[in-house]
Amino acid sequence: MTARKRVLILCTGNSARSQMAEGLLKDLAGETYEVFSAGTVPSIVRPEAIKALAEIGIDISNHRSKSVFEFANQQIEFVLTVCDNAKTDCPYFPASTRLIHHAFPDPAAVEGGEEERLAAFRRVRNEIRDYLPEFLNQIEKE
Repeated sequence: MTARKRVLILCTGNSARSQMAEGLLKDLAGETYEVFSAGTVPSIVRPEAIKALAEIGIDISNHRSKSVFEFANQQIEFVLTVCDNAKTDCPYFPASTRLIHHAFPDPAAVEGGEEERLAAFRRVRNEIRDYLPEFLNQIEKE
């Protein structure tokens, strides 16, 4: 059996966008790819991210925010940066690692009541979900 290729989704805090993208990509292509997420400055997994994915049947409640440096000595075929800061601050990966960037708005930056914040997480969740087939198409050509 051939080993599954590994995808690391990278953001700044590993609290929202990268966590949702990890859950969505595992749901979409988890049989084909090993999927992880991390942050350049890890923090916590936002409860709104957990709730937004739970609404569509994906459970990330056991996820934790991880540092990109946890993956420093591991073979990673694809790194997807989902925020501009992570693209800028992305540490060195071997030349064989394919870096792909697609920025999404930061739902954690939205202020207001719980409903406004959750609505922002839902919008970004949907944007990520809509983008991932394009991402898979791009990496499957590699």
